[in-house]
Amino acid sequence: MSSAKTGRLNKPLIADIRGRWPLSHQVRKLTLYGLDNPIQISKEATMTQQSHSTRRGWTVVLAGTGINLALGILYTWSIFKGAIADSISAGGHGAFAWDKASINDPYATACLMFAAAMILAGKVQDKFGPRITCMIGGLMVGAGFVWISQTTSYWAWVLGFGVLAGMGIGFGYSSATPPALKWFPPAKTGLIAGIVVAGFGLASVYIAPLAQYLLGAYGLQQSMLYFGIGFVVITCFFGMFLANPPAGYIADPQAAKAVVKASTVADKSPSEILKTAQFYILWACFFIGAGAGLMVIGSASGLAKASMGELAFLVVAIMAVGNAAGRIVAGVVSDKIGRANTLVIMLVFQAVLMFLAIPVIDGTYNNPLAMPLLVTFMVFNYGTNLSLFPSFAKDLWGAKHFGMNYGVLFSAWGIGAFALVRVSEMLRVKTGGFTMSFAAAGALLVVGAMLAGNLRTRKAEVTVTEEAFETEEDLVLQRVAND
Repeated sequence: MSSAKTGRLNKPLIADIRGRWPLSHQVRKLTLYGLDNPIQISKEATMTQQSHSTRRGWTVVLAGTGINLALGILYTWSIFKGAIADSISAGGHGAFAWDKASINDPYATACLMFAAAMILAGKVQDKFGPRITCMIGGLMVGAGFVWISQTTSYWAWVLGFGVLAGMGIGFGYSSATPPALKWFPPAKTGLIAGIVVAGFGLASVYIAPLAQYLLGAYGLQQSMLYFGIGFVVITCFFGMFLANPPAGYIADPQAAKAVVKASTVADKSPSEILKTAQFYILWACFFIGAGAGLMVIGSASGLAKASMGELAFLVVAIMAVGNAAGRIVAGVVSDKIGRANTLVIMLVFQAVLMFLAIPVIDGTYNNPLAMPLLVTFMVFNYGTNLSLFPSFAKDLWGAKHFGMNYGVLFSAWGIGAFALVRVSEMLRVKTGGFTMSFAAAGALLVVGAMLAGNLRTRKAEVTVTEEAFETEEDLVLQRVAND
């Protein structure tokens, strides 16, 4: 080998190749030094693999969103309830012979079973994966709807819609978000969670008119059969695209930042998180945020529809869009300013809305657009809960037991909905109006905001200088060149 060539190979690369240069420029520079293609091939393989992983991750996100769009059938209960009430009033052979006070029982049971099933479904998801979990959920919901399509029995509907469909929705919901979050880095946790759960909030935009059409064309029983079959087909189809990342997968390994936040989270099991104060603070905030929203949303939506007259049908669509938008916006904002800060803002804003609604309800302030606007923002705020809390669960307790951990935390949603909706109804009966319900919800939300303030933590930061990156990469390049 000539001395000129030997000198060229032994020449330090730091002077000619900089870590800040794009990879393509570094590869071209290395080629000038007589190197072959192993580095280029290795780098290109890594980039190709990462690109493939990103595409697969977005496929899982879209599949999860599609599953939640089907799961939103829970929101159509108000339409089914109306058909049952009409059947009770009409009477006759084959009519529903229920006590009118018990019409909401299948729905209330479904909400409770939804929350309870999240714990079991989370365990199944963590152990067997999201695909099996989703298919179990789809088959349970389908079986429940097919069963109630054949009967008008009160207990059959409680078991079919309330227990079977409610648990199935819990299984399906549990299968959608966890795998999607695992494909993306922590910086996108809020965004991804918001997109996936937005499907559930947006579902009533298409399910409500579809249900109205089916009820008018085929009747309640036949409509339940169609919904059951359709639900199995849709969830099982989208479920085929769900998958957890392979073992050892690292999201976005090419990301290089000037400041690296110490974000390594030790995976915690459900028994471990129950020993932490953070869990109980989060549980209380979720109980208040979701429960206080649900305790007034039902009555507020009725008031909004009354004020809109013939345009009442727009309220349902506007509320659905607001619900979905709240989930996405909260996810994006929480990625930027932190989960705890976003939660505090959301709870305070919701409390303000509750207090502002009081003069509208009691007639002090009369404006036909006031209540629809207030309800839209209330539903927007309610939707933020469903993206913030799964993000909290991943941030604080890791991804290994995410399914079951979030299932345990999600019990706050079910208990909050059941308890506070009942309190709201008791206050309405006692006072003859909704004023006390809104006042009580506002007070609870203020308490929740104070609790959420305790979730703020300072994250340690490790400053990595640009020179450090350059030196490390230059040394690697030199070592390969010398070899």
